Amino acid sequence: DGADALTQALTVAQQQSAKSLELRAVMSLCQLWEKQSRRAQARQALAEIYAWFKEGFDTQDLREAKARLEELSRP
Repeated sequence: DGADALTQALTVAQQQSAKSLELRAVMSLCQLWEKQSRRAQARQALAEIYAWFKEGFDTQDLREAKARLEELSRP
């Protein structure tokens, strides 16, 4: 199923220390988790990977991650 595939993609990205791919996998999981009313889990996972980055905040992926994180942080 989709969740399993995304979780596997996340695991592979983590094993390879591919942070950009990890971010993309988490962003996809966030969409799924939001639909499943798991906003807190989505916010936590996204906050953890987003905090890893120290530069590149002008890239499309990180701009989208920041916007999603702000959305997830709203009540």
